[in-house]
Amino acid sequence: MRVVFGVVMAVAAVVGLAPVASAGPVSASEVRQVCARDLYVRATAAGVVIGTLYAGDNFDVQRYSPSRQWVFGHAYGNVHQDGWVQNGWFC
Repeated sequence: MRVVFGVVMAVAAVVGLAPVASAGPVSASEVRQVCARDLYVRATAAGVVIGTLYAGDNFDVQRYSPSRQWVFGHAYGNVHQDGWVQNGWFC
């Protein structure tokens, strides 16, 4: 079962469906580059979409949700406003 899951995740990563592992833990107050094909910026963690970042756009990390699954900060690119993104999609 683990082998199947690993193969599925590897294939998903190649086609851009799985989160890209970051080089290490993202620390607060750090500008990070988005590695995902596209990444939704939301008004609240898991909330309404207010914009989309694309690969190569930057996100200024300011704080994390208690679960660390969501990151709050300033989205650059075409969004140019504060919001939440799912963690794990940074280079």
